[in-house]
Amino acid sequence: MIQEAIYKLMNREDLTLGLAEAVMDEIMGGEATNAQISSFITAMRMKGESIDEITACALSMRKHGTKLNPDMDVLEIVGTGGDEAFTFNISTISSFVISAAGIPVAKHGNRSVSSKCGSADVLEALGVNIDIPVEKSEKILKETGLCFMFAPRYHSSMKYAAPVRKELGVRTIFNILGPLASPARANLQLLGVYDENLVEPLAKVLANLGVKRAMVVHGHDGLDEVTLTASSTVCEVNNGNLNSFFLDPRQLGFEYCEPEDLVGGDPKENAEIARRILNGEKGPKRDIVVLNSAVCLYMTYNDITLRECVKMAADMIDSGKAMEQLNQFIKLSNE
Repeated sequence: MIQEAIYKLMNREDLTLGLAEAVMDEIMGGEATNAQISSFITAMRMKGESIDEITACALSMRKHGTKLNPDMDVLEIVGTGGDEAFTFNISTISSFVISAAGIPVAKHGNRSVSSKCGSADVLEALGVNIDIPVEKSEKILKETGLCFMFAPRYHSSMKYAAPVRKELGVRTIFNILGPLASPARANLQLLGVYDENLVEPLAKVLANLGVKRAMVVHGHDGLDEVTLTASSTVCEVNNGNLNSFFLDPRQLGFEYCEPEDLVGGDPKENAEIARRILNGEKGPKRDIVVLNSAVCLYMTYNDITLRECVKMAADMIDSGKAMEQLNQFIKLSNE
């Protein structure tokens, strides 16, 4: 199957949903060689991934992965990575703000692939035990409204593709698939993407996968977040209906910043940035966390404005509740 798919992709042909899922099943089952996997994901990247191809591969990853049962509606906030901006861990820090506001967050992530510091790296540097049994994550989620799902534990079949991804070191369909293969089957999602051309297609994929409410975003500076240096393209998913618009942070009371204001570093540096933000330090780094947290609150609470969500997110930091959430999360993960 994979040889047939590579041939089609090299000829710039889109794969059918069935063929794409069958090929991903081969990869997840350890039936494809590293050379075949590399050729497949490179050829698909050069052609451009279709909605059916992405949907099929996400379905295969979900099928082969371990499931977490949250017993509640949960939100996922995640970026595809691959934006080459080397920002600090905006989505990860936002998770503490959002969950402190009462929205359960099931964060799914990994170590760094195409950046200096992945979500798992910064959480580990903060003192979180990231690699814990599924049952323990379910328990922590019920107690705190937050859990972290370390991708290798939930997607053990990814071990067949992981060496290829690391050696290539560039964005591929796997950057897209990780956020689509939530082990908790999150039905609320903020998904940041590295390419504006992926915004609407991935919104359609999320709708195909049954996500109830979502926003797929791309900053006009290239960030896979709602950015603070420019406006962002947003495609909202609401029970299968799509609505696209631009979001300018200045309309919400923020000021534009420079890209270098959002740059992070290694895990130790990013952990220190997280602590400073959650301890109330003002500046662009705090502002972009508040902005992204507010967008998540907005799509969860139907009866308040985005400006009100900005205030709510800021209050979670200023009251110390977001920092309390981090400390409690560290404590429970190590018990």
